[in-house]
Amino acid sequence: MAILNCHNDCYSESTVDLFDKILKDRGPIGQHAKDSHGYFTFPKLEGDIGTRMVFRGKEKLIWSLNNYLGLANHPEVRKTDAAAAAEYGFASPMGARMMSGNSNLHEQLESELAEFESKEDAILLNYGYQGMVSAIDCLVDRHDVIVYDSESHACIIDGVRLHMGKRFVYPHNDIANCEKQLERATKIVEESGGSILLLTEGVFGMSGDMGKLKEIVALKKKFQFRLFVDDAHGFGTMGKTGAGTGEELGVQDEIDIYFGTFAKSMALIGGFIASSEQVVEYLRYNMRSQIFAKSNPMALVVGARKRLELLRTQPELKNNLWKIVHALQKGLKDAGFEIGKTQSPVTPVYLNGTVGEATNLIYDLRENDDIFCSAVIYPVVPKGIIILRLIPTAVHTLEDVNYTIQAFRKAYTRLKAGEYASDKIASF
Repeated sequence: MAILNCHNDCYSESTVDLFDKILKDRGPIGQHAKDSHGYFTFPKLEGDIGTRMVFRGKEKLIWSLNNYLGLANHPEVRKTDAAAAAEYGFASPMGARMMSGNSNLHEQLESELAEFESKEDAILLNYGYQGMVSAIDCLVDRHDVIVYDSESHACIIDGVRLHMGKRFVYPHNDIANCEKQLERATKIVEESGGSILLLTEGVFGMSGDMGKLKEIVALKKKFQFRLFVDDAHGFGTMGKTGAGTGEELGVQDEIDIYFGTFAKSMALIGGFIASSEQVVEYLRYNMRSQIFAKSNPMALVVGARKRLELLRTQPELKNNLWKIVHALQKGLKDAGFEIGKTQSPVTPVYLNGTVGEATNLIYDLRENDDIFCSAVIYPVVPKGIIILRLIPTAVHTLEDVNYTIQAFRKAYTRLKAGEYASDKIASF
């Protein structure tokens, strides 16, 4: 290989500077940054969190916030948050929990979450995404095998990537194929002396359908594995008490490790894992993202306890949410829209169109109908597919629902007529 003549360091001709590489390949979404930043990506919503917020100086009807129970701007929550911030600030407690950052309130919140989820114990997580990645890394070693659903959230995928052993994926909710992967996994662990961890979601955040937890639990009669469920979108929204998808499907006791986030129903930062006392103790002493990170600030812990209290004592919050969910989803289907197999508040609207048509459609909805919702396009979904993802909340109204459906009807007519067919944003 030819070597370049240089003073102190010599590089091969095939060497590529790291910065040159990332400037050349901006990534599937990043390549559109110049055209989309600030409008389609990284938009700025201003004002109090709710169904009406300001975007670029104009009020919009918002359908893109995971504020399921409307707690983000609940008066009791705002009062508690303000009082907690005034009393504790955001530094206390200082340090990682194992060293100097523990408190009675942290432990009380964990106990309350464990009781709510009908588990023996729970551990708080600084961030849901980070916690999920770290928990997977903590639980398995190179002798173990992971089996997981193909539509699992990125935090699961990233956790699986850290795994040094075998991992098998099954097509979304395909139980027959899941069984085949368990058969493959069983053969391996019989030789390695390892174990099997099966990962899935309670509610899938893009499609809104539930993981087939009943069917997966039934496979425990044939295979030895532990079930880890990411219930980010199910916690607070599903089940009689809001305890999640396991409660909804009657299999909460069979979920070995339950993950919930504060970022959806509780409108906060952080999350938790609930399981047996022994498993939680193991995580507490081995989970790197918690051992080597600062403790959850006391103000957030106090805020989380208030949110959990409201979730438990005010069932009308979840009832209001589902009133809006049913009205929105029924109205969309009656209007001829395809919303897939959603079984949860997550409401995807599936359309056919190009990336250019998607951007023009969203622009039309935002600028002319004052509706702000999120669009999912290629490469997240196949080319030619557009998903308008609506997140109903307890603080939306039936008037919001009816107005949105009428606006969608108008936009759909324009889409079919080819009025959005342009690579550039048109002036509507």
